[in-house]
Amino acid sequence: MLRLSKWFRKESSVKHWMAAALLAVSGASAQAAPIVQVVGLFNDGAVVSVDGQRKLLRAGEVGPKGVKLISATTREAVLEVDGQTRTLGLSRDTSASASVNTPKTSFSVARSNDGHYWVTGAVNGQTMQFMVDTGATSIAMNEAYAKRLGIDYRVQGSPMVASTAGGNVKGWRVKLNSVKIGGIDVLGVEAVVLGGDFPTEALLGMSWLSRVSFKEDNGVLRLESKH
Repeated sequence: MLRLSKWFRKESSVKHWMAAALLAVSGASAQAAPIVQVVGLFNDGAVVSVDGQRKLLRAGEVGPKGVKLISATTREAVLEVDGQTRTLGLSRDTSASASVNTPKTSFSVARSNDGHYWVTGAVNGQTMQFMVDTGATSIAMNEAYAKRLGIDYRVQGSPMVASTAGGNVKGWRVKLNSVKIGGIDVLGVEAVVLGGDFPTEALLGMSWLSRVSFKEDNGVLRLESKH
């Protein structure tokens, strides 16, 4: 009887210890920091993903799980997560428990006051601003832009005639080594250099857009790599 009592007390003690350990693990999991990622950046705003839930936040607004956007530029966002300040660039998270699988690269941009989407990227490693134009069959730029980028379009390009709203314009079809937008780098992209000053802004057309995934939702354009 005495042996049984000792065994019972010992078994109860082990069970109590195991239960306490399970409760501790459960409590730690419940209090785990949310996985926060910045998937879109622009001045005074950011598209923030909190545990997979995306929301467009303006400076000062609070999103899912109480994550607050303090400030943002096109390069980084300052967030308040669980009472702590974090400065994040695109697609970086604040939790060490984030998945080890490399996610697809994504980028989001808010529609500007003029009704267009403007993105800053790089052509052959040089900074370039584009207006997104799904109606353009390819990237298009005027001669001044091409010269600034060092594109020898008259020698390396193929002569062509482009149809524009103002009529037919002489141009050259060229191949760009790299066009990178928000971390999404597409190689070997067709572009058109048009004679004269048209278009006044470089256009990000379908020769680039067709090689990524893109979706517009409530004034936010989301771009995502296909690989």
